[in-house]
Amino acid sequence: MSGSWFHYFLTLLAAVSAWGFFMALRNWLSPEPDAAATDLTQLTKKDINVSTVFGRINPKGSIVDRLDFLLLKIPSLETKLEEMHLLLGRPQKPSALNILHLKELCALAFGAAAWFGTSSVVISAALVALGFIFPDVFINRKVRERQTQILGDFPPLVDLAALTLEAGLDYLTAFDRIIKSSAKRGPLEMEIGTMLDEVSLGYSRRDALTRFARRTGVQEIRSFVSLIIQSDELGTSLVDLLRNYASDMRFRRLSRAEKLAAQASTKMLIPLIIFIFPTVFIMMLSPMIKSLISGGLGF
Repeated sequence: MSGSWFHYFLTLLAAVSAWGFFMALRNWLSPEPDAAATDLTQLTKKDINVSTVFGRINPKGSIVDRLDFLLLKIPSLETKLEEMHLLLGRPQKPSALNILHLKELCALAFGAAAWFGTSSVVISAALVALGFIFPDVFINRKVRERQTQILGDFPPLVDLAALTLEAGLDYLTAFDRIIKSSAKRGPLEMEIGTMLDEVSLGYSRRDALTRFARRTGVQEIRSFVSLIIQSDELGTSLVDLLRNYASDMRFRRLSRAEKLAAQASTKMLIPLIIFIFPTVFIMMLSPMIKSLISGGLGF
């Protein structure tokens, strides 16, 4: 027993030493950061200019703050958390810091359960890593649900925008009229309202449209924004572009629906094989098996 504990201790010591050596080598090879780069408020994605909550972390504060500060040194973790929060619609709860705390809590729970269940350092370390990435599954599902809702509301908005532009209005004014007259206040309407507010606050139209596309994360909206920016730069007719884009989008939706309908028959084989066929076979063969067991075939 003492030998196994000594083996676990050596394994943990080797892992900590390797991590420390890696961090020391990384800090030694990396160039000296300037004052702006060391400020956690500047670590967010600069191309979308989103404020970050990580600036409230005190690296010399509580154990939780120190753990947060240490984990944020993992490459691209801070950017990934901010992007998750952005694609969720930037809700007040959960914030990017709440997502990090949830990942830490799941890692601790998975590691503790593995330790009390197996007393294995290797399995516990593996489940700590698994628990740290486990909340991403639910967050990404929420992001996909939001993007599906945005994509479902998008084609009618494009048609309304084309009709409003034909009346001689600017596309920003057309978006404003559509939002104000809409009885529904979904994620798409809220993001368009945010875009209009940014333009009124001094952002250029190109920047506001680009930020709008990045907040949604939907490829169709990225293409839509590219059409508007191209129309502004080249001076082409936006109405014709929107008409063609709306018809192309409806054709792609029809093709996607036909593809899903064709896949439905294949997907139905799984519940048929697992649930329905065994039940039918049991109902058909059980009288014969009972008769065989009792000593006759029953006919």
